Amino acid sequence: MANALDGRASGTDSVRGGAVDLRAAAPVPLSPAEIERELASVRRPLREASTLPARFYHDPAIYRHELMTMFSKMWLCVGREEDVARPGDHLTRTVGEESVIVVRDADGRVNAFHNVCRHRGSRLLSESSGSGLRHLQCPYHAWTYGLDGALRVAPHMEDARDFDRSKFGLNRVRLERWDGFLFINFSNEGPGLMEFLGEMGTKFARYGMGGLRRGKRIDYTVATNWKMLAENYSECYHCALIHPELNRVSHYTSGETDLVNQATVGGWMDLRKDEYQTMSLTGKSNRPPFKGITADDQRRIHYYIVYPNLLLSLHPDYVMTHTIWPDGPGRSDIICEFLFDARDVARPDFDPSDAADFWDLTNRQDWRVCELTWQGTASGGYTKGRLSSLEWMVHIFDNFVADRLAGRTEPTPLERPPG
Repeated sequence: MANALDGRASGTDSVRGGAVDLRAAAPVPLSPAEIERELASVRRPLREASTLPARFYHDPAIYRHELMTMFSKMWLCVGREEDVARPGDHLTRTVGEESVIVVRDADGRVNAFHNVCRHRGSRLLSESSGSGLRHLQCPYHAWTYGLDGALRVAPHMEDARDFDRSKFGLNRVRLERWDGFLFINFSNEGPGLMEFLGEMGTKFARYGMGGLRRGKRIDYTVATNWKMLAENYSECYHCALIHPELNRVSHYTSGETDLVNQATVGGWMDLRKDEYQTMSLTGKSNRPPFKGITADDQRRIHYYIVYPNLLLSLHPDYVMTHTIWPDGPGRSDIICEFLFDARDVARPDFDPSDAADFWDLTNRQDWRVCELTWQGTASGGYTKGRLSSLEWMVHIFDNFVADRLAGRTEPTPLERPPG
């Protein structure tokens, strides 16, 4: 996925996961009834509700349970279709002990497979992305698979009784597309992607996200729990203090939450002045707004979490995404990408810096306070706090976490705060 426009802020060359086996039959840390009791204060109306208890950010057993109930059973955004544009293009993503290969084969089909050899279980690929792949060869004993997953070569297996090569192809992972995004699901159960997304599946069709192209990528590694990143994204209570540059362009109390379902929570915020065009250090843009968006869209930025790992931010002239990959209770790898009209990206003078520089500064401000929060909540001096009226989306997200940990797949109805 790397190209000349890419940037790397910190971390390693691959997106990794914590050493947790999603298939392991480890004891559930809490029963659904115990979860409901422990999170009873999270369930209360916003004006009475608490934050998640500190344990839910730090306990490895709860982290394991999150991988089992969310990351192994829900649709995960792994990238963009342009990442595998040509035969042989591929990417890998890992969460816990599960790793997936996404690859385009010679017939143009995009396939997703478990990154596991069917012989003795070696990982097949370790790099995060690449191109020009002709086959998948195990680095241990050279079992070799086509890009369609079929086993082509299994050296010295001629004497193995009743060995049927056709039964030892790579195990597939569910893969579906939405507006140019690629999603995988490690579970064979549950709804398809569009059914899961519900209203979100068509809500922003006017932006034509399927035709957008990446103009910049920045990777981060942050020493915090993945939920703290999502909670931070869900509120601007902190913006006046932490983000003076952002608050100058978009006031921290503007906008509202407008969609809550099984897949997402989100809403919009306003640009602060009529002459402002987008989120940048100057409020000005290097490009025109997207064709087809509404007059309201040209004055708003739409912010959505697509559970559990995609943060989607739609601006008048670009779309920004963050995909979060937890790597244990206290570490998260984040891929931040900026998507633009394909015609703008193709221009020789294309310059994404107005968007990327603004959000790189803002991201780093966010990551710092998320790390401080991770450190502070580890203390015996913290148990759980209370929520402001500006933290409505945080309340919704925390209830999503509570729902999934308790085995629910539909969101708990919440009383909307007044105002």
